[in-house]
Amino acid sequence: MRTLLSKIVFVILAAFLLPNALVAQKFGYVNTNFILDKMPEYKEAKAEIDKLAKEWQTEIQQMQLEIDDMYSNLKAEEVLLTVEMKEDRQKEIAEKEKALKEYQKKVFGFEGLFFLKKKELIKPVQDKVFDAVEKVAHEHKLQIVFDKSGELVMIYTDPIHDYTDFVLEELGLGDPNDVLDN
Repeated sequence: MRTLLSKIVFVILAAFLLPNALVAQKFGYVNTNFILDKMPEYKEAKAEIDKLAKEWQTEIQQMQLEIDDMYSNLKAEEVLLTVEMKEDRQKEIAEKEKALKEYQKKVFGFEGLFFLKKKELIKPVQDKVFDAVEKVAHEHKLQIVFDKSGELVMIYTDPIHDYTDFVLEELGLGDPNDVLDN
């Protein structure tokens, strides 16, 4: 009787656990860098960010040149200045250096203007890609989608699991003549 009961329990457990073990998760991967490079709005956003960064960098270089000129003038006139005049000029230079550092931090620091502008321009494009990835994942019943261009290191990838072309197609950017480097 005990063996019959244990067999019934085993069959019941197997009936519940076996289907879960047999159902494998389906996965795929995409290359978001490749996808983003195909998107005109990403190229435009990147060009605008690069232009702004260049302008800000030029402003910072100009500020640094002013400080360098102030140092040069102080060195050249140092022998003619009184101690008080020299100290005033040194304070003025120190203030300019402090302003330069604050401006650099404001522009290129964590959550600075550069970071915020990049987030403002790039995030909508990335969201569009992620929405397309999600839609492709649902259509192809994928439980996991990896980004091949991210931090994840993939030693080997079988092209059969590459869904980059489906995402490009979802975004209206698919071109059958393009070949993706794996």
